Amino acid sequence: MFRISFKSIFTIIIVALIFMSSCSTTRVLSDNEYRLRENKVIIENKSEYPRYKITDIYPYIRQKPNSYLIGSWNPFIYVYNWGGEKDNGWNRFVKKVGNEPIVYDPLLVENSNNNILTHLKYLGYYNSSIVDSISTTRQLADVIYKIHLGKQYPISKIIYKIKDSLLNKIYMKDSLDILIKIGDPLSEDVLEKESQRAVSLFRNNGYFGFSKDFFFFDADTLTKKDSAILTMRIENYGRSESVAKARPHKQYHIRKVEVNPVSDITRYRAALLLNKNLKLDTLNYGDISILYDKKIIIRPNVLNNLNKIKTGDLYSENLINNSYNRYSNIGLFNSVNVNMNEVPDTSLVDCFVRLIPSKTQGYKLNLEASTNSTGLIGISPEITYFHKNIFHGGEWLDLSLMGNFQFKNNSDIHSNELGVSSSISVPSFLFLKDSWFGKIIPRTDFSASYNYQSRPEYVRNIISSSFGYSWYNSSHDFYFKLLPLQASIVRIFNMSDDFYETLKDPFLKESYKNHFDFGSGITINYNTAKSINPQVSHFKSSLTFDIAGNVLSLFDGLFKNDSDGNDLIWGSPYSQYVRAELKMSKTWKFGRNNKYALAIRGLGGYGYAYGNSSSMPFERLFWAGGANGLRGWQARSVGPGTMSKDTTFSIPNQTGDIKLESNIEYRFPIVNVLNGAFFVDAGNVWTRNESVAVKGQTGDGQFHFSDFYKELAVDSGFGLRIDIQYIVLRLDLGIKIHDPSKGWRSANKWFKDDGYALQFGIGYPF
Repeated sequence: MFRISFKSIFTIIIVALIFMSSCSTTRVLSDNEYRLRENKVIIENKSEYPRYKITDIYPYIRQKPNSYLIGSWNPFIYVYNWGGEKDNGWNRFVKKVGNEPIVYDPLLVENSNNNILTHLKYLGYYNSSIVDSISTTRQLADVIYKIHLGKQYPISKIIYKIKDSLLNKIYMKDSLDILIKIGDPLSEDVLEKESQRAVSLFRNNGYFGFSKDFFFFDADTLTKKDSAILTMRIENYGRSESVAKARPHKQYHIRKVEVNPVSDITRYRAALLLNKNLKLDTLNYGDISILYDKKIIIRPNVLNNLNKIKTGDLYSENLINNSYNRYSNIGLFNSVNVNMNEVPDTSLVDCFVRLIPSKTQGYKLNLEASTNSTGLIGISPEITYFHKNIFHGGEWLDLSLMGNFQFKNNSDIHSNELGVSSSISVPSFLFLKDSWFGKIIPRTDFSASYNYQSRPEYVRNIISSSFGYSWYNSSHDFYFKLLPLQASIVRIFNMSDDFYETLKDPFLKESYKNHFDFGSGITINYNTAKSINPQVSHFKSSLTFDIAGNVLSLFDGLFKNDSDGNDLIWGSPYSQYVRAELKMSKTWKFGRNNKYALAIRGLGGYGYAYGNSSSMPFERLFWAGGANGLRGWQARSVGPGTMSKDTTFSIPNQTGDIKLESNIEYRFPIVNVLNGAFFVDAGNVWTRNESVAVKGQTGDGQFHFSDFYKELAVDSGFGLRIDIQYIVLRLDLGIKIHDPSKGWRSANKWFKDDGYALQFGIGYPF
């Protein structure tokens, strides 16, 4: 029988790479065309300016070569060149999958030169020069930009001329933060940045409407050789105005704050269309006046607490931005508009805040489904009802109903799982002052859930609850969730005596006992993209850490013990463990309109039981497989280690204390909203301790650092995606390439003998 060894696979990969490297990346080009392979930048007088970074030049080069995966190699350029000129299915397919080569354009080189010279002058390199050239090999072109950096003029003296005495006092009081320094090179860049900094300083000190237009800079490079004497003036008139337009700068105070939470978006839009103002009622509450049409959609005290702009306060841009961010971050409004209006002939401004509501309530649906060549079908639906203002105070309510059903047609083998959960989140930290958190909207979260699992071997009930805090940082790229209290009670019923007796592994046996879980946890998410379906390159990561049982262990002497010496609560031992999981993924978007993407993910998890527990609770163990992991396997059907399938379970239920997984996926457009993907997944789960095999089972499930890589499950496959803006429907066919318990699989077994899995999901897998 034909088998593929690791050595054979390695040889095949090397041969494939050699074949692709020998193929042309320019076959589709005409005789007088060149593929742009590389842009090279050379600073001829780098020794004079050693601190200048050559990489700063590349963003100003108009024509970029194709993106490369490794060095200057991109296999998808080769794929594109497999096609021909005929309009047939094969040629259309390879052009969709591949990347079209970038054709060298001399006109864009000329534009690049102008961009670079303008940029260098802005940075203070005056009279720089560029000589471009092209180096060709066959039909490949390297464009070389030889740059001679122009002369810089260090600032030898700074003269400040600020006519307004109060402005002068504010500016000089902040002198340590002034960005213009004696000895630094003169440049438009630093003058612009200092102008922006000073404008922000003045606006935070009451100067409403102050702008960079009042700044004037004069540089004298003749009085002192090879240096500049800089004069900075702040005038009472703008650059585009004459001296006759001069007027004194004024500090402003807040006269009133009006907040208009729009309750009926249809009436509001109709009024805009007709250019009419709605007749609004007014309610004065705290520091604000609430203008409303028929009803107020959020409690007045919440609107007042979100606002940081107080009547009589000195105008401050930071306060305005702070209030804007707080209204935005509560999650109730699609649009927040803050307008400041000067009161004529006074030193007062009025603040008007209009809040356009988002969809307050609705439903979210998630569905995963899979099947494989053995006929086992799995379906996992989940529906969630949400309300983002349930008690009119920005409280979020989520009610979810989920299921997980596995079965085989014409068979009694099946398992059912049903769960219901609810959570409510209020926009404040209980027991802490809201004023401590500035623009951040802290939330206090409460949750409770019930889960029912019916399998051929047992019935299990899980009741869980948690209490904690969650918040985003001001830029919304970090999300934190701290759970000081999380608890669950697990009860197992109707366990088959035969099943329990066949659990030879004492650690696995311990996992199938009633237990009580009480501990804490924290989750930290980082995401550089704000949208649900980002159209740009992005990175995201997630770290989850849980610890349980330590607080309860302080009272061990007060608890009763079972026959194994475990301390009991409500007749069940409490669990004691730590568990951590880290996920990281990076997606590169490239090609025309960023329609192509290369996404990679790495995942690691580790659990350790100690003290009152000899093993991790079963529901906290790691598993692999499914629509978002190893797509050649169904959920919970991989590992641990090289152990073969545990026939104790009629439906796969393989778990471990340790998990490692990595994925890579190449995504490309096919037609309209239909996209395709090629992927490779690798990973497994392992036990910390030596695993005991049951009758008929082989292999070792324990993690060994020296050779764990040999035990990775590997699959590869093809997927289709229907990408409709905010939702992606996904169908993946994963084929097992390496089964840890059986070794490398020959091609003739890919579509039989449990050789593949078909996965359906909503959203990208990572």
